[in-house]
Amino acid sequence: MELDNKLTDTPRFRFGKNWDDFLKSITAEHLDESARSLRGLLEVNDLQGQRFLDIGSGSGLFSLSAMKMGAEVVSFDYDNDSVECAVKLKTEYFPQSRQWKILQGSILSRQFVESLGSFDICYAWGVLHHTGSLWQAIFNAQLAVRPGGTLVIAIYNDEGIVSSAWAIIKKHYCKGGLWRVLITSLFYPIFFFSGFAADLIRLKNPAARYADHKRKHRGMSLIHDWKDWLGGYPYEVATPARVDAFLENLDFKLLKTIRPAYGFGNNQFVFRRIK
Repeated sequence: MELDNKLTDTPRFRFGKNWDDFLKSITAEHLDESARSLRGLLEVNDLQGQRFLDIGSGSGLFSLSAMKMGAEVVSFDYDNDSVECAVKLKTEYFPQSRQWKILQGSILSRQFVESLGSFDICYAWGVLHHTGSLWQAIFNAQLAVRPGGTLVIAIYNDEGIVSSAWAIIKKHYCKGGLWRVLITSLFYPIFFFSGFAADLIRLKNPAARYADHKRKHRGMSLIHDWKDWLGGYPYEVATPARVDAFLENLDFKLLKTIRPAYGFGNNQFVFRRIK
């Protein structure tokens, strides 16, 4: 497949390498929490008879959860290492299933997206803002949603100058070498001690933060999320109002918005295609 030049020419974080490392320490609790978050976001108990498209499948964890909930799943990612992560999970949990298809592809390729067919649920959590072309990515993502179907996306909130500063940090992190060492050495202690202090002020056990992260953050890992945050480039942001207006013009109705605990985190949206 011929991929968009923006993707190939832009410094990029190697998301798949991070997710591959995450899978080495995955537990049943991670799997349970990812499924719980998916059920809560969609407000369903299962996905029997549903077609589920996992856009930018990353670790493959949510594709696996959708499979366990009874869906027919198509997963794809631009990053080959992320594709391999999904393949590893499929090999371990659903080795003989024809209900789970895993592909390498770009959400920026309209031709590729349209070749996949239509889906009851299109899921792109924390993905589209890492393409280098956010609004094209959102437009292409909605193409695969059938009439009456559901689009789930999570997009970084626009915090103005704060978001601009993070874009600079992330871009320099992705240059590697000394930049990566300096940024990691600076921010890991900041992340750790700010969380530690917050827990002490609230009279909470700081050690529980690591266990709680799985429960509060979709079955994810705290350390891997720190790395993903620092390196997550390309990086774009949008206000909830812009996202809502963009998709309303494409015949979608907003069902739910979940704001981030921190201003520059992900706004989560659940939309329903009304035509």
